Amino acid sequence: MPGRYFEDFTVGEVIQHEITRTITEMDNILFSSITINVQPLHIDYHAAAKSIHGKPLVNGMFTLSLMMGITVPETTLGTTEGNLGFSEILFPAPVFYGDTIRVETEILGTRASKSRPGLGIVDFEHRAINQDGRTVVSCKRAGLMRGRSHADAA
Repeated sequence: MPGRYFEDFTVGEVIQHEITRTITEMDNILFSSITINVQPLHIDYHAAAKSIHGKPLVNGMFTLSLMMGITVPETTLGTTEGNLGFSEILFPAPVFYGDTIRVETEILGTRASKSRPGLGIVDFEHRAINQDGRTVVSCKRAGLMRGRSHADAA
């Protein structure tokens, strides 16, 4: 499934992404290990048991990355030139093993690039929501997107 071109985004639109994902202990341990995040709250059952949560938390960077990955097929797959920046990254609720995440993306704004003809900037707000309807991570992001004229020239 190809992503969308710049002209395909409508301000105010909310995309309900089709892919959902249940997070496992393996996801958390692998991600924490390969990123050298040795925070005991993520990898040590005994230390995490003494925390306010009483059990291991899923690494927030994994949850953020998972959210972003889920958005790709319906937004940027093959139609982006890259991310320009992230802002307002929030983790309003914890994530635990067994939580199932769904994602929605709201289009906040669009504007043609002044410096790169055929490209445009799309402002996204992404929200990851657990099985109980609680937002567990959100962020705003600016993406540099190909326009249809840019795609035709390639």
